[in-house]
Amino acid sequence: MTRKLRTGRTTGSCAAAAAMAGTIFLLTGKQPASIDVPLPPGGRLSVPIDRYEQQGEKDSLRVSVIKDGGDDPDATHGCDIQAIISIDHDSPGPLTVFIDGGIGVGRATLPGLPVKVGTAAINPEPLRQIETSVREAAESMESGRITVLIEVPEGETIAKRTLNPRLGIKGGISILGTHGIVKPYSHDSWKATVEEALDVARAQGLDHAIFTTGRSSERLYQETHPKTPVLALVQAADFFEFSMQAATKRKFSRVTWSLFFGKLVKQAQGLAYTHARTHPVDFSRLADWCKEAGVADEYQDAIRGANTARQVLMMLEGDAARPRLVELLVSEAKRNAERFCEGRCEVGYVVFDFDGTRLT
Repeated sequence: MTRKLRTGRTTGSCAAAAAMAGTIFLLTGKQPASIDVPLPPGGRLSVPIDRYEQQGEKDSLRVSVIKDGGDDPDATHGCDIQAIISIDHDSPGPLTVFIDGGIGVGRATLPGLPVKVGTAAINPEPLRQIETSVREAAESMESGRITVLIEVPEGETIAKRTLNPRLGIKGGISILGTHGIVKPYSHDSWKATVEEALDVARAQGLDHAIFTTGRSSERLYQETHPKTPVLALVQAADFFEFSMQAATKRKFSRVTWSLFFGKLVKQAQGLAYTHARTHPVDFSRLADWCKEAGVADEYQDAIRGANTARQVLMMLEGDAARPRLVELLVSEAKRNAERFCEGRCEVGYVVFDFDGTRLT
């Protein structure tokens, strides 16, 4: 029996729960063990509270929530997401809620992001979610000011394992969450990172995006194209169709894919998403392409029975038909890429062997 995958909670939902719990405590003295936070699309999510810590002043409190990514954990899984809440009952005028980022929450230094340069990297949806949660908890207050400072003690260290430094987000992580819930293998956060990277590149006047499938293909591309602007490099991972459509939407005139042979085969197959676990190589189709490229018939059974694309490539080492096979696969992949972008982008390919040798 297949185990049902467990959903998780976004950093935005964690921050909203911490802020909401702190507001409730300061206004009522109650310490909820969990909080039902409102979600951006509607509905609610129960989030456990880890701890409450008085901040010295009676109207200031730190609340911590442990980020749980469910069965699709990311770099922030297991870390503390904290909110420091303070209330000024004497502030004149209608109730205001001020939200900012503190330790471990990055700040934007480049245009093109969903947040303005100089502000905390708390994206618009979670920012609204936090404010909505606080206002709901403070419904008895007609005036005054509630200040919420979101902090992630490990944020600066965690951010080094993300693309935030590349995007000009300095000093920590981003507070994210379009839906408030992390669905296993939904990849929402990675897609958002691709979009943000493209937005930053366009804001810098770039119109040629270099999509790589990971750090290795990015490094190899940089070594062979040392004058490439760093902001043009976008780690698109397995999101073939999505990345092409995102580039088209932002009016990039050129896209180049830097990848290894295995991903090239999958793009040639026309797979919108190319992860090994869910979208395998079609070896029967690869065998047909090999035959079309001039690979001898004696290889057909071995190709159809291969376990990996790398095995096929190694099998053909020294074969005069191998370069023609790579050329044919590039042509097929390019055709699919142009289909995904409706022909609006010029598409190119730089392909590497698994040992780093350039194949195109």
